[in-house]
Amino acid sequence: MTDRRTRIEATLRERFAPVLVSVTDDSAQHAGHAGAAPGGQTHFSALVVSDAFVGTTRVARSRAAHDALAAEFAGGLHALALTLRTPDEHGAVTKR
Repeated sequence: MTDRRTRIEATLRERFAPVLVSVTDDSAQHAGHAGAAPGGQTHFSALVVSDAFVGTTRVARSRAAHDALAAEFAGGLHALALTLRTPDEHGAVTKR
Protein backbone atom coordinates (compact mmCIF):
# COMPACT_ATOMS: atom_id res chain seq x y z
CA MET A 1 0.00 0.00 0.00
CA THR A 2 1.28 3.45 -0.84
CA ASP A 3 1.53 6.24 1.68
CA ARG A 4 -1.19 8.87 1.86
CA ARG A 5 0.95 11.65 0.36
CA THR A 6 1.56 9.56 -2.74
CA ARG A 7 -2.13 8.65 -3.03
CA ILE A 8 -3.22 12.27 -2.63
CA GLU A 9 -0.77 13.39 -5.32
CA ALA A 10 -1.86 10.60 -7.69
CA THR A 11 -5.53 11.44 -7.18
CA LEU A 12 -4.97 15.15 -7.79
CA ARG A 13 -2.94 14.37 -10.94
CA GLU A 14 -5.64 12.07 -12.27
CA ARG A 15 -8.51 14.44 -11.52
CA PHE A 16 -7.00 17.79 -12.55
CA ALA A 17 -4.14 16.97 -14.98
CA PRO A 18 -2.03 19.70 -13.33
CA VAL A 19 1.04 21.35 -14.75
CA LEU A 20 2.33 21.45 -11.17
CA VAL A 21 1.36 19.53 -8.06
CA SER A 22 3.12 19.46 -4.72
CA VAL A 23 1.83 17.62 -1.66
CA THR A 24 3.46 18.00 1.75
CA ASP A 25 2.82 15.96 4.89
CA ASP A 26 2.47 18.54 7.67
CA SER A 27 1.44 15.99 10.31
CA ALA A 28 4.53 16.42 12.49
CA GLN A 29 3.61 20.08 12.99
CA HIS A 30 0.23 19.01 14.37
CA ALA A 31 1.32 16.29 16.79
CA GLY A 32 -0.92 16.38 19.83
CA HIS A 33 -3.62 18.40 18.07
CA ALA A 34 -7.11 17.24 17.21
CA GLY A 35 -7.15 14.66 14.46
CA ALA A 36 -3.45 13.88 14.73
CA ALA A 37 -2.59 10.18 14.80
CA PRO A 38 0.56 8.63 16.26
CA GLY A 39 1.66 7.44 12.81
CA GLY A 40 1.08 10.82 11.18
CA GLN A 41 -0.35 11.10 7.65
CA THR A 42 -3.31 13.15 8.91
CA HIS A 43 -2.46 16.76 7.98
CA PHE A 44 -1.35 17.80 4.49
CA SER A 45 -0.97 20.82 2.27
CA ALA A 46 -1.24 20.75 -1.50
CA LEU A 47 -0.45 23.15 -4.31
CA VAL A 48 -2.19 22.32 -7.59
CA VAL A 49 -1.78 24.42 -10.74
CA SER A 50 -4.16 23.35 -13.48
CA ASP A 51 -6.09 24.60 -16.48
CA ALA A 52 -9.05 22.72 -14.96
CA PHE A 53 -9.47 25.68 -12.60
CA VAL A 54 -9.90 28.27 -15.36
CA GLY A 55 -13.27 29.97 -14.98
CA THR A 56 -14.04 28.40 -11.60
CA THR A 57 -14.37 30.01 -8.20
CA ARG A 58 -12.12 29.25 -5.25
CA VAL A 59 -15.05 27.50 -3.58
CA ALA A 60 -15.73 25.31 -6.63
CA ARG A 61 -12.05 24.39 -6.84
CA SER A 62 -11.95 23.44 -3.18
CA ARG A 63 -15.14 21.38 -3.46
CA ALA A 64 -13.75 19.53 -6.47
CA ALA A 65 -10.52 18.71 -4.62
CA HIS A 66 -12.39 17.56 -1.52
CA ASP A 67 -14.71 15.43 -3.67
CA ALA A 68 -11.71 13.85 -5.40
CA LEU A 69 -10.15 13.04 -2.02
CA ALA A 70 -13.31 11.86 -0.24
CA ALA A 71 -11.88 8.37 0.26
CA GLU A 72 -8.80 9.81 1.96
CA PHE A 73 -10.93 11.88 4.33
CA ALA A 74 -13.02 8.80 5.09
CA GLY A 75 -9.81 6.87 5.75
CA GLY A 76 -8.22 9.22 8.29
CA LEU A 77 -7.13 12.37 6.48
CA HIS A 78 -8.00 15.09 8.98
CA ALA A 79 -6.88 18.36 7.40
CA LEU A 80 -5.88 19.54 3.95
CA ALA A 81 -4.65 23.06 3.21
CA LEU A 82 -5.25 23.75 -0.47
CA THR A 83 -3.69 26.24 -2.87
CA LEU A 84 -5.50 25.78 -6.19
CA ARG A 85 -4.46 28.05 -9.07
CA THR A 86 -4.68 28.38 -12.81
CA PRO A 87 -1.32 28.60 -14.61
CA ASP A 88 -1.86 32.36 -15.14
CA GLU A 89 -2.63 32.89 -11.46
CA HIS A 90 0.42 30.91 -10.43
CA GLY A 91 2.62 32.81 -12.85
CA ALA A 92 1.44 36.12 -11.43
CA VAL A 93 2.19 34.98 -7.88
CA THR A 94 5.63 33.57 -8.63
CA LYS A 95 6.75 36.71 -10.53
CA ARG A 96 6.43 38.83 -7.40
